[in-house]
Amino acid sequence: MKVSLQKTHGDLNFKGTNDRDQSMQFSGHKEAVSPMEAVLMAAAACSSIDVETILKKMRQNVIDINVDIEGTRAETVPAVFTKIHMHYIISGDVKEEKAIKAVEMSLNEYCSVSLMLAKSVLISHSVEVRQLEWNDEI
Repeated sequence: MKVSLQKTHGDLNFKGTNDRDQSMQFSGHKEAVSPMEAVLMAAAACSSIDVETILKKMRQNVIDINVDIEGTRAETVPAVFTKIHMHYIISGDVKEEKAIKAVEMSLNEYCSVSLMLAKSVLISHSVEVRQLEWNDEI
């Protein structure tokens, strides 16, 4: 895996690009996603991909997955994350016990981002299942 980062418009603004020419903007002035926000987003995305895959293998009809993730940072420099809480909202025809198991499997076995973070950050999670049929609106 290889990515590149280049300075863009203004101070503290950068664009990261992967080898497929897909990019993401970063900013130290809140003009785009901050690097620490990107870490939280990456953890949620990595885990959500796992959760959806696992639930489909469990023959659960997943319509939507949202994750509200909150990170608490140290008050001194470096302001690393000390705690992260991930709240999963899984919608569809999904059994709660299967949703819980899928999230735990992701966080404890599969999600590279959360497993890497867990070496130095206390990660907690909660799961909410919203029962929806395919023809219901999200």
